[in-house]
Amino acid sequence: MTGLAHRPAQGATTHWRREFGRWGEQLAAGYLQRAGLVLLSRNWSCREGELDLVLTDRARVVFCEVKTRSGTEYGLPSETVTPEKAERVRRAAHQWLRTFRVGWCRTRYDVVTVLACPGERPRVRHIEAAF
Repeated sequence: MTGLAHRPAQGATTHWRREFGRWGEQLAAGYLQRAGLVLLSRNWSCREGELDLVLTDRARVVFCEVKTRSGTEYGLPSETVTPEKAERVRRAAHQWLRTFRVGWCRTRYDVVTVLACPGERPRVRHIEAAF
């Protein structure tokens, strides 16, 4: 019998990853709100892409990409935010500003990582002005 017989079906794996990511976004949102930011949008999507969290610190709009991982065997969660991903977030952010008719305002692009290794408490790290 091969190892393939014991792997979850593709749909089950995809569902688990999506739920794990949403759980990480919930932790990140709570962390940022406890730090004083106000949540404006969550999982907002448009043709250009998706914004995990949109918040404000009352001085600017903060677009936050959240990366949740269960280990570091493939690198740190923050390393998965490539220049291409950052550009998609920027394009989606511009569309968010247009959609909600926000005139000129200061913006910032942050990354929050959630590292949830089995048997350990999740670690949340906020990287301001990440890109």
